[in-house]
Amino acid sequence: MRPLVERLRAAHRHAFAALESAVDGWFLGLLARFVFAAVLLLYFLNSARTKVGDGLLGFFDVADNAYYQIVLPAVEAAGGDVSQVALVPWGLIVWAGTYAEFALPLLIVAGLFTRLAALGMIVFVIVQSYVDIAVHNVDAQTVGAWFDRFPAAPVADQRLLWGFLLIVLVVRGAGRVSLDAALARWWQAGSRPAATARPA
Repeated sequence: MRPLVERLRAAHRHAFAALESAVDGWFLGLLARFVFAAVLLLYFLNSARTKVGDGLLGFFDVADNAYYQIVLPAVEAAGGDVSQVALVPWGLIVWAGTYAEFALPLLIVAGLFTRLAALGMIVFVIVQSYVDIAVHNVDAQTVGAWFDRFPAAPVADQRLLWGFLLIVLVVRGAGRVSLDAALARWWQAGSRPAATARPA
């Protein structure tokens, strides 16, 4: 019986060692970016789209709606007049939040500056959750709770999973199938010293 158990343990080790070796360096980063693109990319881009003006040139015009979504207390303090909201810090916060919501998801999907983009998205999601709870006063069912039997609360449950996905990218990077990897290869190729020509 013991030799059989040892053979099974050895087979287990070899099988999963082979699996780890086969996917090392490319799979997790690529899969995390695919899941992000499939589940979250359009969510964030559509959300960002509500914060800018209409048309092509409207992209460069932060809409009033962005102020109401991001810095509602500052708008209320200005009597509801967005034009009276101070540029520093509120206007800069709105501007940075709006265009980060466009740029960071696209960088993650492309695999460019992936670790920094994923770290930025973690901060973004934390701020987004705080604003939803403290400013927009979403109800308790929307906030949800951990360690209960309801796994679908938009804030506590879903965004925890988003955070885990992003942490994978911060820790592991985008992987070999990414612009980060292509840039690293290009940089290494360019930094190699030129071969010294031998005299004839």
